[in-house]
Amino acid sequence: MGGNLCVGQVFRYASGKDPKPPALDGYANFHHVTHSPDLKRALLESGINGMAKVSAIDGERRPVILIRSSPWKAGTEQTPWHDVFDLDNGHVRYFGDHKAGITAAPGTTTGNAALLDAFNGHQAPTPEERASATPLLLFRAVSRNGKPKGHVEFCGLGVIERAERLVQWGGRERTTFTNYVYDIALIDLTAESDKVSWDWIHTRRDKVATATQALDLAPLAWQEWVKHGNSALPRLRRRVARAKVSKVRDQRPAAGSSEAADLETIYRRFDGHKHDFEALASAVAARVMGGSGHSYVEGWLTRRSGDGGADFVGRLDLGSGLAGTSLVVLGQAKCIKPDSLVSAEQIARVVARLRRGWIGVYVTTGAYSEPAQMEMVEDQYLDRPHQRHASGSGAQEHGPRRPRRQSAGVH
Repeated sequence: MGGNLCVGQVFRYASGKDPKPPALDGYANFHHVTHSPDLKRALLESGINGMAKVSAIDGERRPVILIRSSPWKAGTEQTPWHDVFDLDNGHVRYFGDHKAGITAAPGTTTGNAALLDAFNGHQAPTPEERASATPLLLFRAVSRNGKPKGHVEFCGLGVIERAERLVQWGGRERTTFTNYVYDIALIDLTAESDKVSWDWIHTRRDKVATATQALDLAPLAWQEWVKHGNSALPRLRRRVARAKVSKVRDQRPAAGSSEAADLETIYRRFDGHKHDFEALASAVAARVMGGSGHSYVEGWLTRRSGDGGADFVGRLDLGSGLAGTSLVVLGQAKCIKPDSLVSAEQIARVVARLRRGWIGVYVTTGAYSEPAQMEMVEDQYLDRPHQRHASGSGAQEHGPRRPRRQSAGVH
């Protein structure tokens, strides 16, 4: 059987389609990785390649649809549309295979018919029906050695969220025609190290294997989608931003450690003494930001009430002389139980106060929830988390990225 398809990996798709060599011209051989003994080859000859349906013991199913986009053809008479592949945010917008001059109905062309059939399966209301739904494996052609053909990049595993009819123009006559466009959610493959095992597809091609048996070999996020349906897609969608998110358990000191004891002592000492904790938070911010090699100057604490989202103010000096500049730092301090989480709404209160070029700092005895970090990263308020340690307690800093509203956090 075949091997693994890794997101971002480039494969050699040779015209000879020989599955024997593992690699060709320094690239993994597509036909070797997707080889299923005694079964027809997996192909990428067309844009939409629906593998033949299998009459399995528990019903009919299509093992897979392989989709290939050819960016070098976009905007031409043959392919007037532009597919969109946003791998970082887990979204692909892919146009069907109806073209100008085709008299058949747009939903009856080979590719559109296969994708619309898959779309019905992706909208199925029960886990039993979704277990037989057709997975989409997406590729895009990439140029190598100056040649636009012969190499493809694997882009991931997808579920169709929406199918829409629209009017396009194209062909030599620049006439209009009706086609379908599909919005496809790419599934998170973190648990599989961004890989899809061809063994899963091979088992889906096996007539004596049930859909449930094949599902055991599917990526975990696909299994979750089968169980819960499209309502689970927001949390199952591939997002590269997650690489910048720290797990809650990784933010907290190990149970029983001296750091955990110190954090508990700090919480007990300052719980109910908000203004005193703000002074400590200002000192922590100075230590963390000054430890980055910058010149940080502590400013002042705000009023005990009506601070408007800022508990302390500081200044970060960058450069020197004519090449120097100073950034205002607004800080928020929250002394909460160490097992508590800071939400996105709480961080947003600081962000809302920031002006162009200012930096926000959030200091807490708790931890940042993953949804809060995701929202900040996706809005480009936060940079990649860096674990630090200050005064025996864990501290996390997020450096600024966006000049309009920047945010930094320490805890």
